[in-house]
Amino acid sequence: MRHRALGQDGPMVHPIGVGAMSFTDFYGPTTEADGHAILDAALAAGVNHIDTANVYGMGGSESTIGSYLKARPDARGRFSVATKAAISRRPDGTRAFDNTTAHLEAELDRSLVRMGLEAVDLFYVHRRDPDIPIEEVTETLAGLVNKGKTLGIGFSEIAPTSLRRAHAVHPVAAVQSEYSLQTRLPELGLIQTCAELGVALVAFSPVGRSLLTDAPLSREAIGEIGFLNSNPRFMEPNHSANIAATSGFRALAAEMGASAAGLAVAWVLAKGDHVIAIPGTRSVPHFNEFLDATRLVLGPEEIAAIESVLPAGWCHGDRYSDAQWVGPERYC
Repeated sequence: MRHRALGQDGPMVHPIGVGAMSFTDFYGPTTEADGHAILDAALAAGVNHIDTANVYGMGGSESTIGSYLKARPDARGRFSVATKAAISRRPDGTRAFDNTTAHLEAELDRSLVRMGLEAVDLFYVHRRDPDIPIEEVTETLAGLVNKGKTLGIGFSEIAPTSLRRAHAVHPVAAVQSEYSLQTRLPELGLIQTCAELGVALVAFSPVGRSLLTDAPLSREAIGEIGFLNSNPRFMEPNHSANIAATSGFRALAAEMGASAAGLAVAWVLAKGDHVIAIPGTRSVPHFNEFLDATRLVLGPEEIAAIESVLPAGWCHGDRYSDAQWVGPERYC
């Protein structure tokens, strides 16, 4: 599968990247060695894009990447590295968003130290602060490009209208958004706007946080994961309904000689040559399942078959709880 551009003037990257949130304990216990093993597998497969953030494990994900690059200095030239900042905590512990120049630059500086880098290939604003116009935030990001601290800029979870406003100030390389067979909101304007402007759409959670795999998380496992335990799609009765609803998809993947995860990623990638998927995992065998997507050629008949077993709107429960919805821009 051909590499894809990470923005108009960005690097060419494998259509599947490494979602490095899983280098932390967010979805369950893991170790630095586990993260290094995933990166070894990525290099072996030609996967050359890593996506992380300063808040993943409170710097832990970036530290794992940094220790890997220190041990494998040759790998730096083979990986495109993206990170994010803007999520912070108020004194009372509640989540806040800070898009000020001082915060974004200071956090990027800390990220560079953790990873042992002079610059990242892509720096995202993780969540928008609605009190600061996106034009001002884009100027801040452009300043970081001019200082040589990042080669490209991006935003996570923004609306198409916000993308247009930002892109008018400085070219935006990528917009990151959840996109999968169970979360299809980007089809209502974001995919199209990204394609028009030459912006990469970087799809996180392309396997639906396990629901679109051959081994969906059990309720027992979910009980140990705070984010999922309070997520509507993983609470009963929705969880059981979603497991049942995806059974046909798993059967279809088997008929096609692929893992369910690989077929789910292939579907995402088939939605446009500007779409890049960044699934995450703590397991090398699971990582290799994602790579099934690179050998699957999905034509109209295959797409129709997939969308017949999982039509738009099939998933039970909202994407986020009320608390989890704070931050992402709703545009439809």
